[in-house]
Amino acid sequence: MAIKLNERGRGKFKPAPTYQKEEVKELLLERINEEMEAYISDESDFSDDEIQYNTNKFNVLSLFCGAGGLDLGFELAGLEATIGSERALQAFKDKEEFNAVRHESIFHTVYSNDLFKEALETYKNNMPNHVYIHQKDIRKVKEFPNANIVVGGFPCPGFSEAGPRLVDDERNFLYIHFIRCLMQVQPEIFVAENVKGMMTLGGGEVFRQIVEDFASAGYRVQAKLLNSRDHGVAQLRERVILVGVRNDLDFEYEYPEATHGTEEGLLPFVTLEEAIGDLQDDPGPYFTGSYSTIFLSRNRKKNWNEQSFTIQASGRQAPIHPGGAPMEKVHKNLWVFTDGEENNRRLSVSEIKRIQTFPDWYEFSDGGNMKVSANNRLDKQYKQIGNAVPVFLARAVAKPIAEWAMQYIKENNKKETQMKLFV
Repeated sequence: MAIKLNERGRGKFKPAPTYQKEEVKELLLERINEEMEAYISDESDFSDDEIQYNTNKFNVLSLFCGAGGLDLGFELAGLEATIGSERALQAFKDKEEFNAVRHESIFHTVYSNDLFKEALETYKNNMPNHVYIHQKDIRKVKEFPNANIVVGGFPCPGFSEAGPRLVDDERNFLYIHFIRCLMQVQPEIFVAENVKGMMTLGGGEVFRQIVEDFASAGYRVQAKLLNSRDHGVAQLRERVILVGVRNDLDFEYEYPEATHGTEEGLLPFVTLEEAIGDLQDDPGPYFTGSYSTIFLSRNRKKNWNEQSFTIQASGRQAPIHPGGAPMEKVHKNLWVFTDGEENNRRLSVSEIKRIQTFPDWYEFSDGGNMKVSANNRLDKQYKQIGNAVPVFLARAVAKPIAEWAMQYIKENNKKETQMKLFV
């Protein structure tokens, strides 16, 4: 939270003092009420009949779902828990094989929400058809359906290193609606993902307060910075993963240990050669055009035996393909292509999709508007892929939950059976 000072002109904000949990909850509820009065209508968007629950699985509700990277990773982890990793990962490579077994996953997504039209088109074309896909501003969703787990990567575009000015940009309070969802639904677990920078903004005050806000909804909250390359992703991509377990549950979530690295006993990091080497002769479409001075202010090119820079949500900002000579630093803020710009290109859509660990069969919508340029259409795809959580990072985060969910459902079913026998 942030406190507004009584100064004329543009609002000034300072970090909130240290509050007790009940005080935090009171402030949070006040802000939620303000948000509800400003945005939420009195009309429900859907009926319970439209949400296809499965009582023998962990029903998943996905907020800010985008193209579905987080959801797909959970689905895969849930499938591994039921049919084994070898069989699940083999099926994951082929769309028909995966579609034939994906219903066996312990995770069953019932609802997804986002505003990005092309991303939802992608989601619809690749995810199970029983999911209720809701294209609506989350601030205007009156009630959310029931679920056992809520997942999502809430945006925070207006945060500034200058200080936690949380209410300067209304989009910064979208996380409030994630918490509003938790308060309504009270799922057993939630998982939220965000950028690394959120941990240090305003001297850490922003992050501390957000964690307290989530905890005030009734959850034991943990937060940890994970690097995607430690979990089989050919990319240097650090993300904050918040996991909340409802206070009444006897489950202590443990973050996944690294499976890849340089230490003894770990698999080697996945390289660009392994991830996209076979696409050299047929990379598919890629964003074209000159490179800005900002783009050339630092190295944008990794070698074949390294991992990619973080994939951005922009075609123009896509890293350079590793083929050819390395870039060379010739000035404090200037790197050049020693073999010429004409011999260097940005990574293609197919390549960044691989680097984000989406399977080849996962197709990304470009909107289909042939009246705009090819670069414009491609950028829609770059944006979706760059915004997504790497599938294998999501899978790693979800695996401990999947194992626990299997046992939790089994125990609950046993209790229900005993109660029926008693009656």
